[in-house]
Amino acid sequence: MASLAETYDVALVDLDGVVYIGPGPVDHAAEALAKARADGMRLAFVTNNAARPPRAVAEHLSRLGIAVSSDEVVTSAQAAARVLADMLPKGASVLVVGGEGLVAALQERGLRPVSDLAGDPLAVVQGFHPDVGWRQLAEGSYAVAAGLPWVASNTDRTLPTPRGTAPGNGTLVDAIRAATGRAPAVAGKPEPPMHREAVLRSGARRPLVVGDRLDTDIEGARRVGADSLLVLTGVTDPVGLVRAPAAQRPTYVGSDLRALRESADAVTVLAGLARCGGASAVVEGGQLVVRLSRGHDTTAKLDVLRAVCGAAWAVGDPVTVDGVETVLAEAGWTVHPSTEGPY
Repeated sequence: MASLAETYDVALVDLDGVVYIGPGPVDHAAEALAKARADGMRLAFVTNNAARPPRAVAEHLSRLGIAVSSDEVVTSAQAAARVLADMLPKGASVLVVGGEGLVAALQERGLRPVSDLAGDPLAVVQGFHPDVGWRQLAEGSYAVAAGLPWVASNTDRTLPTPRGTAPGNGTLVDAIRAATGRAPAVAGKPEPPMHREAVLRSGARRPLVVGDRLDTDIEGARRVGADSLLVLTGVTDPVGLVRAPAAQRPTYVGSDLRALRESADAVTVLAGLARCGGASAVVEGGQLVVRLSRGHDTTAKLDVLRAVCGAAWAVGDPVTVDGVETVLAEAGWTVHPSTEGPY
């Protein structure tokens, strides 16, 4: 049976929490991506993080043993720059609340990045950068309060780091929102401009969205009708997946990027699909119950997770069944107190 890598022409692969966390690699990522390429799948690395230009991202990936050109990297900064280029005259000035990723993306589209109102900007663009501070946020607030169009690269509230979960660009956007009472247009996942940018740059005809976040990667895929693979190496943990709202449920789920070489049957997760491998799940009186067939491989905890999702999702939206944490812990999954934390 064909693997996911053989079924889809391009994988639109998220980066933070999927390929790397901070400077270091996610386990198995480089090898899995190389094997997917060998199976005929093309790759596009699609990130909501607007901090760095594609060249810097490609260099980072190369250091991790992943051969990639800058043309294969698509950032939310590029999606935001295209949105602005569609609304502004060529050569227009844009106030940047962010870093070099936004600067490079604006220049690529023939727009002129500026750092304050003295540069006569016609719009404001905001994206994550670790050095964004009060002065940039204040300048952005003055411009937004004056009525300039405001585009955010993304509004991810969190960012996975080697030390845990840190504030993402959404928290910085909230600072300007609070100061001005306005809300930005958003280019990054889950909004369609990010998917459009990735498809245009990769030439994908049947893309597979691969990510670790339900509220960006998976919801974004569902909004445009694309299939998706959730990997449990970043933000979403197993309990969060089981309790996912219908708009954020993936087509497939895998422990990590090695799932790209699995068949669809081995990783499909679907409401009503409550028997997977030797595991089956059922909701009885509001309580989740898992049964394992005799001889079931107790290490096949992914089968348990898929079966649990199938049973819980079939009950309705939102998921209100009890016992999710217990059955997943018994299957060997690490269960966190919160459903939105680093897995």
